Amino acid sequence: MEEELTKQNRAWLEINLDNLEHNVNQIKSIIPDKCKIMAIVKANAYGHGMIEIAKKLNEIGIQDFAVATLSEGINLRKNNIKGNILILGYTDLKDVEYIIKYDLIQTIVDYEYAKKIEQMKLGDKLKVHIKINTGMNRIGESYKNIDNLIKTYQIKNIEILGTYSHLCVADSLKSDDVEFTNEQINNFFEFIDKIKSLGYDTGKIHIQASYGILNYTNLNCDFVRPGIIMYGVYNEDEPKVKLDLRPVLSLKSRITSVKEIEEDESVSYGRTFIAETNKRIATVCIGYADGYPRNLGNKDVQVMVNGQFAEIIGRICMDQLIIDVSQIKEIHQGDIVTLIGKQNEISAELIASKADTITNELLSRLGSRLGRTTI
Repeated sequence: MEEELTKQNRAWLEINLDNLEHNVNQIKSIIPDKCKIMAIVKANAYGHGMIEIAKKLNEIGIQDFAVATLSEGINLRKNNIKGNILILGYTDLKDVEYIIKYDLIQTIVDYEYAKKIEQMKLGDKLKVHIKINTGMNRIGESYKNIDNLIKTYQIKNIEILGTYSHLCVADSLKSDDVEFTNEQINNFFEFIDKIKSLGYDTGKIHIQASYGILNYTNLNCDFVRPGIIMYGVYNEDEPKVKLDLRPVLSLKSRITSVKEIEEDESVSYGRTFIAETNKRIATVCIGYADGYPRNLGNKDVQVMVNGQFAEIIGRICMDQLIIDVSQIKEIHQGDIVTLIGKQNEISAELIASKADTITNELLSRLGSRLGRTTI
C-alpha cells in the first residue's frame, strides 16, 4: 500500500492490463490464423512500462517481442521475459557477446554490417533477422541489391530466423500512398520468392506494423508487429479496419494549490495569459519534464477535475501547469487531475493533435519520474 501511495504522490500513469489483453485479442481477430503477434515494447512500451507490459503479454501467450536497443533487450531478459526478442535497430558489434549471452536476435541493418559479422569469431552463431529496404530508405539492404543479399544469406556464423521490411505510409489511404505501399509489399514478396527459389531459408517474414495490420489485413506473413494499436490508441489517420480498442494508459496528477486572481493579472512565464475577469486558478504538479508537451499552454486544452473540465492557461512549466477552475465549485489541494484518460473523454489522440504531434511521440515521451500503477 505504501508503494502505491508513493507512486501516486505527484503525477503518475495508470496502466490497465485488462485493456491490453482486450486489444491483443482484437488484433488477433483480424490476422490470419497462422500469423503470430510480435509485440513492440520499445521506448518503455510507448511509455506504458516495458516490464509490466511484457510480463502481461507473456501471461497471455505472447512469445515474440521487438525492442529498439540492446539495453532494452537485456532489461527484458533480466526481468525473466520469455520468448524471442528482436532488436530492431543497430547494435555496435563490440557488444555482440551480449546479444548472444542474453539470447537476443539482432537485425542485419545492411550488407556492410553483415560483412563485419562474417569476419568475427563467434562462440555461437548470432541469431538474426535480415532487414530489407523496400522504399523507406532508413535501414536495411535494398531489395534491388540481390547479390549483396545472397551473400548475406550465405554467411556461416549467423542463424537467419527472419526477414522483414517496414511500410512508411501504411497509415495513409491517399491514392498515391496506397500505390506506394502496394509497391513496397510487392517488392518485398517478390524478393522473398526470389531468395527461396535460390534455395535460401528466409526464416519468418513480417512487414506489417500497426497501420499495416489495419489497412493491409490479409498479407501472408508469419508475424505482425503491433505497436500503438496494442496500447489502445490510433494515430491521426482513420484506418480501413477500426477495432474496438481500449486505451491502456491514463495520465493523472494532483492539485497543489488553489488561489484567486483579479482581472488583468497574469499567469505563468511570459505573461502569455492575462485574466479578462476575476478567476479562481489551480496549480497542478506535472510539467514538460514529465513528458507533458510544453506547447499545450493556451491551446484550449482541457483536463478533468472531480468530473468537470478545466482549461490549461498560461505556459506549461518544467514541473507544473495551471488550470482555470472558476466554474468548479468544490476543489481542494490534493484533488486528482486527469490529463489523459477518464474513459477516453480526454484521449491521447486529442492531446497529440493539440500538440501538433502523433500519439506515438506523446506517449513514448512520458517521463521516468512519473509513478506507474496497474489497475
